[in-house]
Amino acid sequence: MKKQLLLIILSLSFAGFTNAQTNTDREMRGIWVATTKNVDYPSNKNLSTTQQRKEYIDLLELYKSVGINAIFFQIRPAADAFYASKYEPWSEFLTGKQGKAPSPYYDPLEFMVKEAHKRNIEFHAWFNPFRAVATVGKADVSANHISNRKPEWCFTYGVNKYFDPGIPEVQDYVMKIITDVVERYDIDGVHFDDYFYPYPERGTGKGFIPLPDQKTYHKYGKGFSEIDAWRRDNMDRFIKRANTEIKNIKPTMKFGISPSGIYRNKAKDPDGSNTRGFAHYDYLYTDVLKWLKEEWIDYVAPQIYWNIGHKAADYDELVHWWARHSYNRHLYIGHGVYMISPTATSAAWRNPSELPNQIRMSRKLPQVKGSIFYNTSAFRQNPLGFTDSLRTNFYKHPVLPPTMPWLDSEPPPAPINLTVTKMGRQILLSWDMPKSATGQNKAIYYGVYKFKGTKVGKIKKSTRYQIANKAYISIPRRRFAFFRKKFTFVITSFDKLHNESIPSRKITVKLKK
Repeated sequence: MKKQLLLIILSLSFAGFTNAQTNTDREMRGIWVATTKNVDYPSNKNLSTTQQRKEYIDLLELYKSVGINAIFFQIRPAADAFYASKYEPWSEFLTGKQGKAPSPYYDPLEFMVKEAHKRNIEFHAWFNPFRAVATVGKADVSANHISNRKPEWCFTYGVNKYFDPGIPEVQDYVMKIITDVVERYDIDGVHFDDYFYPYPERGTGKGFIPLPDQKTYHKYGKGFSEIDAWRRDNMDRFIKRANTEIKNIKPTMKFGISPSGIYRNKAKDPDGSNTRGFAHYDYLYTDVLKWLKEEWIDYVAPQIYWNIGHKAADYDELVHWWARHSYNRHLYIGHGVYMISPTATSAAWRNPSELPNQIRMSRKLPQVKGSIFYNTSAFRQNPLGFTDSLRTNFYKHPVLPPTMPWLDSEPPPAPINLTVTKMGRQILLSWDMPKSATGQNKAIYYGVYKFKGTKVGKIKKSTRYQIANKAYISIPRRRFAFFRKKFTFVITSFDKLHNESIPSRKITVKLKK
């Protein structure tokens, strides 16, 4: 057993402890970090290892100061890697040249996951499954890139090159990439965005340019009378398989999708939303509602990047529609921070209250378990004071992501052997974990609860500070009348899925000068 220590220098204010009360005790507070074309990170492709590390740490410190508890980091933007892969080359967006390793060498993903966890921030690995080359003719593509080794697996559409999802070997290859990361890294989740089949490109007339996968359909589409149904079946099989293989490796690994905000319009489907916009079921061939109903995904995070009252796609309509169609899986709302600007074309996005009002609206719906914000660059710029508003009005007190009981509902055991050592005007709290706390039942971090007097109050309404393993808290001394009072402490433990143990036995400290 390893002893866990918490050094507490007591003061009248207990400034290091934070009140956990908010409108909810659990909420997803996520942010997307896009790496394609250096949208968010790194700021440019020529940073040194030291600069990359510092820039990432600076982002984490910003997130923690605001109250973000999860990041969704794009580790595979275009069949390349922000990690050490034996299958795909290092990303051009990381080192300036595809296939070139960081120098001095380090594994960015290993580093990024570890640093996020130090701050009790979840790390979700964001994959683009079927994008092969971002901007043909401009992207740096290495000789051993999969699009060069297996050109028959890909097609060019618009300015990009894509894998053809209808080819079975393509799905095998992409699955190998994903499971490799799940096996080797301590990530908290696997995340896909809205890019499956490519967004349609307009031709010279009014219609869209057809996707160049007719030959694949004729070869593999037996049993399907039309190509759209076959494409959706390809995506269904891919998502079902991804969920199965991820969970076979790590049963508690979270898996989720962030589709575009409109599933289907009511004009095409009576169960669709009262909208008139681009629908991912019809154009990206993804049946996200089926994935939710079949329990192939653990959460959905629709990108509702329209304002409240939008004529074609009203945020109010869409957030309520998704709440009615979440099927007992987590629903997180994707908010478009990048839309906010004092010079935005729409008056709604020039209004500093637009996104705060969206958050207030979504929080009234019990099916909505939180928010994810796009993107980091806009977030960092604090458009119209939005980031400050999150920090002071919405995320003032840190909370944990919601639990997923279908993955794991068993909490870790409570800490044992809670002891206190007086050290003048300081005390040292220490505790052990039972030997049985192993595997998915292992304690990852702890909650420290403080109560005035000798009784333990209601845990969820008490003051607490959530700490990581081996964390120390130092509270500056101020006034000393405080030291004549009694305080009671209990400790709880949390596992990787944020299940909380019962409290440890209490310990009361009588403090005096």
